[in-house]
Amino acid sequence: MITVPGGMSLLCAGLDHWFEQEPEKTDYPVDPKAFVINEWRLQRLLGVHSFRLPPDFRKERAYHGPDLANQYLTVPFLRFPTWYVCSGCEYLTQKPLTTRQRRILCPRCEAAKEPGRVPYLQQVPFIAFCKRGHLRDFPWKEWVHRSMSPECDGDLFLKTSGGSTLFSTSVRCEKCGARRTLGQISRANDDGTETDLSNFLDESGAKFLCSGHAPWLGLDNGRGECGEPLRGGRRNAANVYYAQTQSAIYLPRESAGADHELLRKFDEQPLAGILEALSAEVGEENITAGLLQLFAGRALDGLDLDEVERALETWRSHPATDSASSDPAVKVGRKPAAGFRLREFDVLRTVQVQEDLVVRPADMSKFDPHVLPYLRRINLVTRLRETRVFTGFSRVYPESPLKPEERRAQLWRKGVPERPWLPAYVVRGEGLFIELAEDRVREWEQRTAVRDRIAPLAKHYDRLQKQRHLGEKAVSPRFVLCHTLAHVLINQLTFECGYSSASLRERLYVSEDEEQPMAGLLLYTAAGDTDGTMGGLVRMGRPGLLEPVLDKALDEARWCSADPVCMESAARGGQGPDSCNLAACHNCALLPETACEEFNRFLDRALLVGTPDEEGLGFFEGGDKDGAVSA
Repeated sequence: MITVPGGMSLLCAGLDHWFEQEPEKTDYPVDPKAFVINEWRLQRLLGVHSFRLPPDFRKERAYHGPDLANQYLTVPFLRFPTWYVCSGCEYLTQKPLTTRQRRILCPRCEAAKEPGRVPYLQQVPFIAFCKRGHLRDFPWKEWVHRSMSPECDGDLFLKTSGGSTLFSTSVRCEKCGARRTLGQISRANDDGTETDLSNFLDESGAKFLCSGHAPWLGLDNGRGECGEPLRGGRRNAANVYYAQTQSAIYLPRESAGADHELLRKFDEQPLAGILEALSAEVGEENITAGLLQLFAGRALDGLDLDEVERALETWRSHPATDSASSDPAVKVGRKPAAGFRLREFDVLRTVQVQEDLVVRPADMSKFDPHVLPYLRRINLVTRLRETRVFTGFSRVYPESPLKPEERRAQLWRKGVPERPWLPAYVVRGEGLFIELAEDRVREWEQRTAVRDRIAPLAKHYDRLQKQRHLGEKAVSPRFVLCHTLAHVLINQLTFECGYSSASLRERLYVSEDEEQPMAGLLLYTAAGDTDGTMGGLVRMGRPGLLEPVLDKALDEARWCSADPVCMESAARGGQGPDSCNLAACHNCALLPETACEEFNRFLDRALLVGTPDEEGLGFFEGGDKDGAVSA
């Protein structure tokens, strides 16, 4: 839900009518396969056949002629909420979802024809929603009359007294005189099983539950299959919408003799769209090299049919080993995600020279000896591609309680198509891959002082998990170590190589598995603009340049402008969002939330450099007079 200039509130429609034109612009052909992108690991994990870029708006004059496809494509939006209040008389009225007028006159004020007064209607700021993702207009008539089926049909008015709380806003019925404030519409139990909005009836005792409204699909009457408690709130409240996304770094397909360059072309236009169309027409198993070459034209010029056939066999295989969980909404730090990240971890540790992935190792023998005990590998990722996919959304709580197929069903009114797709986009950039010395990490994380230090974070997250219905997460010492190291390095790199902190991102690779342990981090640029191609980040990973960055970052981590309060926060139970940080605040270790995978939680500078009273607590223990780490 967005608010456009002029104050109009709009709701992005479902995927049914994407890649369609306005009725007056149907003279131009539409070719959806031109927007197809592929990311083979995510397609397998999410159970979809492809991804599509959101259609960009194209005008005929900008694309040199009327014979090109995909002119005047738009992403449809609906106007929501559908209830409006007059800025003059405070009258409440309802309009359709498809209302197109930019400015709507109040019917009562217009009928009164008061000279010099022409008030306009404005959308109300209140809505109702449930934790299964449904959304509806606030039940004004039911709320004010305290009845699920009110008999009174009087006109309603929304009154405000100028206060800052919901108690200062009330709805009044002109006919029967009923009046009620909105002061309790957002109150709910911690577990979400009871809300004041659903329990507002006085006499019958029946609950006013969700009936499955989905206005983004044009279903403003509800499907009647939900039954969850409703809660009210402001339409711009933070808990009204949480996007569910999944991302992956491009990795080359494992092939048996197939050409990697040709396999890469299968994931890009025009071959990606051609393969998608042929799959829908004849099925993947029936696509032959000759059939593909017939439609591909010059895209396969100069290639032997046997070579194309080997690439098709690899393309059809889609290895399923990445599907570590039936729930694709897994994040780093939880055990089910380890399999998906492990493949990336293994590839980033090796030399890669692909069109969309170039990884070269830095010569560890040339690094200063004082950092070598802590680092096992530094790889320079001079080119990478990240695909970010929108998989659905949740309301009330950040993580959706729905199964993957239920989340996909939220996006379609007519039912999920046989060959489902999801919106996605691709960004390219560069990165710096750092792997910590596993033997030193394992020895350090076994220390009693380290485990005692981290215990409050695990306890706080357990409480938060129950309150906000979050998934399981292993809040381990190595996880907090890698996460905090990524943050302090990003903060320092913004000074050293000119990137803004919002242009850098972290990607953590952490696992305590004895057979396949991980303790690594990828710092990369994937901002989708020139910030992703400057080359400065890779340069800072070279010998002679990385050591001063690491030394300075750790030196800055030893003292925060909020110390001693910041460093001593662990003794008081933690700080920050939900007390899930120890020695970490906005003055020392926090980043813009777009750069952090964990929303600035699970950070502690003490695990890097120790505390004034216990220096041995830190992984990079000790220091010389210049602040450099030392063995």
